[in-house]
Amino acid sequence: MAVSEEIIQDIAKCAETCIAPDGKEWRVIGLKAVASVTQARAVSARRVEIAALEQGIIPRRYLRNMGTIGPDGQIKLLRSAVAVVGAGGLGGTTIELLARQGIGHIAIIDGDRFAEEDLNRQLMSTEEDLGEYKAIIAGRRVKEINSAIAVTTFVRRLTRRNARQLLKDAKVVVDGLDNLSSRFAVEEACRDLGIPFVYGTIAGFSGQLMTIFPEDVGLSSIYGPSRGLPERGIETKTGNPSATAAMVAAWQVQEVVKVITGVGKPLRNHLLMLDAGEGVVDEIELTRQ
Repeated sequence: MAVSEEIIQDIAKCAETCIAPDGKEWRVIGLKAVASVTQARAVSARRVEIAALEQGIIPRRYLRNMGTIGPDGQIKLLRSAVAVVGAGGLGGTTIELLARQGIGHIAIIDGDRFAEEDLNRQLMSTEEDLGEYKAIIAGRRVKEINSAIAVTTFVRRLTRRNARQLLKDAKVVVDGLDNLSSRFAVEEACRDLGIPFVYGTIAGFSGQLMTIFPEDVGLSSIYGPSRGLPERGIETKTGNPSATAAMVAAWQVQEVVKVITGVGKPLRNHLLMLDAGEGVVDEIELTRQ
């Protein structure tokens, strides 16, 4: 949706010159200036940020994104919606990084509450929030990080019955789950909806991930048919250290950015396997079962 000429003029008046670390000169607009235009013209902060970027004026909060994705990439992120299924170890870190990257709308789907055993790795959990719903706390955190973006929280467990309804507005879906049956349900819904799905899982010092487009090979190429599989894997024995969750979540967020902006090459039909214990990264090409 186009903004008025008055808003564009307001943005231009607020713009300042900033020298980036590489010496490049940028025109930028700060948080207070964005808020001022938002209040004066009764528009959302996200629309103001997009309008600024379209004029080559960078919201200062995104200045360090410019070297990788540029203004056009940032506009694509601000116009996008990403659903994160699960707000625990993987999901919580993913949500935090997506908010900082500037995804325009983040949907958070999780029906669980924080427990003490989550404190070792789940970024959104604190001692004060034990017993609170993960989705609610994560949604609050998103707004604290980036008030310009929208957040929708679904305090419920995703199932095969409700998956399509919960995911239908997303451009990309991210896996923050801890069981195989739910992962297969998400993958099936994403295929039906035509949405890329960024899969990830962790166990001990190791993790793995890939991006599954609707036409790609998927989880069955790793696990076989979904019927008869155990709910949980080796992580029940090896545990889930905090750094492993952060390691895989960071890769997942990079996949989201690549899919939305078109910058870089997503991990399609290849499984990336990270082993921090041995200091090894492997990539396996997958074929249909």
